[in-house]
Parts: sequence; structure tokens; C-alpha cells
Amino acid sequence: MTTASPGPSTATALTARRGASAETMLATVHELAADRYAGRRIGTPGGKAAAAWLADQLRAVGAAVTPDAFEVTGVKELQSTPALAVGPRNLVHRRDFAEQLTSAEVPVPRSGPLAPAETGSWHGRWVLVAGADQQTVDRARTEAAAGLLVPRGADEAGWMPKMIAGPPTGPVAILSVRTDLHAALAHNVGQMVTASVPMRTIATTGTNVHGVFAQASPVQLSVVLTAHFDGVGDDPEQRHPAAADNASGVAVVLEAARLLSTDLPPGIGLSVAFLDGEEAGARGSAHHAPQLAAGTFVINVDGAAELGAAAAVEAGGPAEPLLAALDQAGRLTGVPLRAGAMASDNRRYAAAGLPAIGIGMGIPGYQTPAETPDRVETRTLLAATNLVTATVNQLINNPAQLGETP
Repeated sequence: MTTASPGPSTATALTARRGASAETMLATVHELAADRYAGRRIGTPGGKAAAAWLADQLRAVGAAVTPDAFEVTGVKELQSTPALAVGPRNLVHRRDFAEQLTSAEVPVPRSGPLAPAETGSWHGRWVLVAGADQQTVDRARTEAAAGLLVPRGADEAGWMPKMIAGPPTGPVAILSVRTDLHAALAHNVGQMVTASVPMRTIATTGTNVHGVFAQASPVQLSVVLTAHFDGVGDDPEQRHPAAADNASGVAVVLEAARLLSTDLPPGIGLSVAFLDGEEAGARGSAHHAPQLAAGTFVINVDGAAELGAAAAVEAGGPAEPLLAALDQAGRLTGVPLRAGAMASDNRRYAAAGLPAIGIGMGIPGYQTPAETPDRVETRTLLAATNLVTATVNQLINNPAQLGETP
């Protein structure tokens, strides 16, 4: 989707005149990225503390708050920092290598000579392979290889982003090595490799935080603003602040809800859902979506840190009226829009048959230690807040667009 736009600077000015507080939103980002929340992974003390803090913030702006707990399985957790040494060289976790989510748990370092995939026997060896497909894993298990080393790309800053949800644990130790380094290791064949993968799969409990500002009267518009507050969590020796993904989106939703709730017409429903477990497979929204009444409009914000050329928008469910309102809001506020994949909580609501859109405005440092509060742009927070509030106001002020009688 694209809209005519006078540019982000105009969008910022429009939002500022309408009362959005950049200072408040930046304070929210800095708070959620603070050390005490330890990256806000689902089920951790830091994640639970973040949920409690957000509940207090919603109460402070007039919402009736309800926490909603749910169970989650299949979350990957590091018990200590993985290790990988090739000869005398100790490689750096998340710079040179990272855990592979299908790896077997190897808490105690395991040693063996480095070998190419073409070697006759893999027994007791760490083997350089192009990928961990089923045939490769089966051979490694059958021949009792020490483990597999597979190539993986890094981001533009040289980090290997962290993930905590994916395929089940397998029978073979696997580590991902930065692509260029993986290729260079072919010159180290025969050297001793010592590595550990102290990763386990756990079940835990997440907590969504719901804030209701006004219940919708029958046949009236009801809107839910959503953003996930969880992150992938800190490593044992490395911070993952999760400022852009998604402290920035949380800050926008909180501020947009505050602004909208101060002048809400009678009968219009407005609520907020701060969702847990998005990084573990969008489990919080999967739990929440079936609870919503049919026809509830859902606007999800995931990433509001670096607008760039345009905001990415994905629509799902019967979202035509919502898209029309968003398109008009983009034109009014000067925020450029484009159709783009938003693999976030909005998809869970759409799958439940609800009109839902996901909005994304950039995640610099995505799921790495470089995802820090200083990389969250004030202008993007303001532009995102303006877009969300203008979209809701378009829905409110154009009931004919929704098939309602004014």
C-alpha cells in the first residue's frame, strides 16, 4: 500500500500538535529496555516484572486492567554461554557462531577433530556441512559424529540474531557458524574442535495484560490496540535490550490509547492488549484472539523505531473497512504506507476471523545486543502514534464505511 505523503517531518509536526508526548514514549522504551527486565523473555522474572509495570501504566491512564496467564511449551533457553574453539582460537558467541535450535543439548564441552563433509567416517568428528537436513542429521547420528557446523548469515553489523522458538530439539549437536568463517574453517581440517550447546527446551507461563477503557455498546465499533512486550531475553553473559522489538510498539500503543480515551464518543469500545510470547510463536495473541467478539477491529504495532521510506502494513481477515481507514489516516498524517509482510500477532487475530492489521516501522538491531534505546527515533514514535490514532478516529467518524447507520 502506498499513499501520497508530505513526508515524515510533516507527520511528526502534526502528531506533536495533537498532544502526543515524545518524552513519555521514550521513557517507556528506556524503562522496558532496562537491565532489571533482562530482555523480557516469556516466563522469566524480568518478563513478569515488565507485565506488572505495564499494568500500572494502563491503570494510570484510566484503564481497567486484567492480567491473563497462559501456558507455553517449546521455549529454548540457554543455561550458560555456548562455546566453540577451533585449535587455539575461541570463537565469539553471536559474532562468530550461535546455537542451532534443532541441536541436541550438550552442556559439557565435547571435543573432536574438524572434518569436511566428504571425509570417509564422521565418528567422533565435528563436521563442516552445508546444512542440517534430515539426511545429514541421520548420518551424523548413525556414525556418532561429535557434531555438525553449519553456515549462517549475520546482520549488517555482524551479529547473529537470537531466536527462542523453532523446530524440536534433535539427536545431534549442531552449531551455526558465520558464513565467511564457516568457509574459512575448511583450511583448519584436522584441528581439534571443542564445543558445547547448553540449550534446553522448557515449558513456562506467559501473561497478557489487558486494559479496557470503554466497553462497546451493541452494534457499535470496538477497537483493540495490541503490541507484544516480550523479547528474546538476555543471554547468560550478554544483554538483549529489545528496545525496538517491541518496547517501541508498546510505547506507541500506550500513548495512542491515552490520547484516544480522553475524547471517546459514547458507545465506542476501546481496549489495549499487551501481549506476551510473540517471540515464542505469537502464543499470547493465539490465546487472546478467541476471546474477542466477532467484528472487533485489531491494530497491532510491532516495531516503531526507524520509519525509513514507509510503514509496512499487512491486513488479514475482513479488514477492508480497517484498511480504508488506515489509508485515509496515512494521507491525513503524511505517513507513507506500503504493503509488506508483518509476521506478528496480527496474523493470529486474522486467523480467528477478525479484521486485523499489523503496522511496522523498523527494528534496527533486530534481536541482537545492538537493539538499544538510542536507536529508537523520536519522529518514528510520533508518526506511529499519529497513524494509529488517526486510523481509529477515521473508523469512529465514518460509520457508513463500516456498514453502520450514523
